[in-house]
Amino acid sequence: MAALTLREVLDLDPVRAAEPELLAGHGALDRPVRWAHSSEVYEGANFLDGGELLLTNGFGLTDAGEEVRRRYVRELAARGAAGLAVEVGRSLPHMPAEVVDEARRLGLPLLALHRVVPFVRITEAANRAIVARGLSGRTVVRPWGDDHTAALLADLADRAALNQPEVEARSALAGFHPGPGARLVGVSVHGTREVTAVDRAVRLLGGAGVLRAAFPGDVLALLALPAKVVGDPVRAVQEAFRAAAEPGLAVAVGHAVDAGGGWLRWSDTLRAARTTLELALTVPAAEPTVADGPLVTSARALALERELTRGGVDTNRDRLTRLVEHALGPLLAWEAAHPSDLVRTLEVHLRNGCSPTRTAALLHIGRQSLYQRLERIESLLGLEIDDPDLLGELLAASCAHRVVRGVGQGAVRAGRLRAVYSSALTAKPTRGVMSPNDGQCFGT
Repeated sequence: MAALTLREVLDLDPVRAAEPELLAGHGALDRPVRWAHSSEVYEGANFLDGGELLLTNGFGLTDAGEEVRRRYVRELAARGAAGLAVEVGRSLPHMPAEVVDEARRLGLPLLALHRVVPFVRITEAANRAIVARGLSGRTVVRPWGDDHTAALLADLADRAALNQPEVEARSALAGFHPGPGARLVGVSVHGTREVTAVDRAVRLLGGAGVLRAAFPGDVLALLALPAKVVGDPVRAVQEAFRAAAEPGLAVAVGHAVDAGGGWLRWSDTLRAARTTLELALTVPAAEPTVADGPLVTSARALALERELTRGGVDTNRDRLTRLVEHALGPLLAWEAAHPSDLVRTLEVHLRNGCSPTRTAALLHIGRQSLYQRLERIESLLGLEIDDPDLLGELLAASCAHRVVRGVGQGAVRAGRLRAVYSSALTAKPTRGVMSPNDGQCFGT
């Protein structure tokens, strides 16, 4: 399908509302428009790659001399601009004759906009139309076929080379419109090829927007909780999935980010959900989980595991092993010779603020049995485990022990997850969607 033309851009409602008058370039209305920009910088031509429609209020031309104005038009034409649209009547009372003359000489489409319409409305409408045309016309082979929502989620999770206008346009095309103040939360679900659990959770959250798509064996979603929802958005999403997900599913929830914080924030929460899910499938849980329900965890719950394995478990294996041996060597030697659960007891105790009541309840043992274990731990280590100076090291070491020990148990399942995402997120020959960043397609 052909790219969007300047003639079609002129037919968009926000452009028509500006009452455009074509002063030059009548024979170039069918040239393709790759993107629409607004700029008041006189040297704006230096930032163009070709095919852009440039909108300006003419402020930079007001006090410029005739030759400067002509040079401005020449530079735009030399950079391959699709056209120049100038708002007249405010900063610039009327279109300078030399600008019209130079545009006609070079065949550059020149528009005078006679009514004030916010440029953001014009660029948004134009760029959405450009993205829509590119998406509908592209022919690429991906594991998810023509699912453009899946393509966007995969690009965000993979932190592909994107830009904010593209992400906003593609999101809008998918019907995803996070309102002002909305909080975004990424979610990764393992064990299903259906999005029904996500849809049920969204209904429970009431009024949340969602981008969701099924990949082979997994589902990725980006939820938008409106500003009116009070309380902790991550906890709210977790509770919704605990009620909505079927037994046997694993759900990982990312961080809550501001929808207006830019596409990299959107990417952060999706990536956090994905890496957290891989850890949840690989590393044994620090505390007992509900046996007959779904596994629902979050990036914050596995924050220490994520930090310890940043860059991958294999990359950090030697370092983690040394940490464990240094801090917990005597406990490991004791457990090798005596049936016991001292390292796990230590970690649960530290994670719960050294509360005997809470620790005993989670381990399903009596308080007296817990005291005996704690005394054994302190005796073997030769230290007091509630010493504030030691808490960080002991917790990190006990968590590292669980990570290293559990990798082999969950490697097959996690490896399958990595393979799924690897094939899904790297099979991107080209998008075929025009952007201002290159002459052919976004992010390639």
